[in-house]
Order: sequence, then structure tokens, then C-alpha cells
Amino acid sequence: MRFHHIPVAAGLSLVLMLLAGCSKPSSEPTGAQQDIPFTPEGVLDIYRADSSLIQRFVIELAETDAEQAQGLMYRRSIPERGGMLFVDEEESMQSFWMRNTPLPLDILFVRADGRIVNIVERTTPYSDENINSTAPAQYVLEVRAGTAKRLGIDSTAYISWQRRTFNTE
Repeated sequence: MRFHHIPVAAGLSLVLMLLAGCSKPSSEPTGAQQDIPFTPEGVLDIYRADSSLIQRFVIELAETDAEQAQGLMYRRSIPERGGMLFVDEEESMQSFWMRNTPLPLDILFVRADGRIVNIVERTTPYSDENINSTAPAQYVLEVRAGTAKRLGIDSTAYISWQRRTFNTE
């Protein structure tokens, strides 16, 4: 290793610039300091195999690539009976992660016919671990962690959903 002699003032300036560029990163990205508000765009019902209603949820829709990439990242809250429905054009194997998502979630993977493929309960916030469907799914529903267990939702259940306009005034 070679050392170079630098004048003291220039050396101090260089050290200060390097330290400024090496500050510890925030645990949250800039711009994620505020909660993103929940914007209802539809309703989703979950039914038991005997067609009795388990629960109605108000949902946000993630249909575009940008909406799906954003998902529930940076959300600090979600209504108790709220969720986000990811809508794909066709069934395929699905894979999610929790990067930049501070809330633990239950994730329900759903076939095109509305039948639940599998449920992953209580995901780990901020995790890069893949969360996968066990079979092709067209829809993915994210709800508060513990919802599936609390309501008794399992792979015998099915969903039905519709877009709906809500009066926000």
C-alpha cells in the first residue's frame, strides 16, 4: 500500500466528502416516510365450499405492471376488511416477496375459476424470500396477517370479485 501526501486542508475536505457519501442508509427509502392511503376499487367475497359467505373485503386492484410491482410496499396500515387483489390475464405460477413491505400479510393464490390454490400465512416484513403459488394462479389476494386463520379460510374456499366505484366524499 502506498501513501500519498495530501495537504491537510485538501485531505480534510476529501475525508468529509467521503463521510457524507457513506452515511448509514435509512431503513426506509426516501419518499416512503408517509403511509400510502388505501383506495377502494372493488369488493371481493370469500365463500366456503357450501357457498356460504365467509367475509366481504374491500379491495384495491393491482392490474398494471407498475401497480403489481408497487403492491403494498411502504404501507403502514391496511383496513381490517381490506386487501389488494393482483389480477393477471391468465393463470401462471406466481412468486412474491415482501421487500419494502412493513406489514406482515396473508397471501392467497387463486385459480381463474376463483378456487384457492394455496395460502401463505403471516409473511415476514421486508423479506426477499420468495413466496410461491403451489399451482398456476390468475389472482393473488393480500390481506392482513392472521385473517385466513381467524376466518377459517382454507383451500376449499373460493372467491368472487367485482370492480366497484366508491364515493370518497
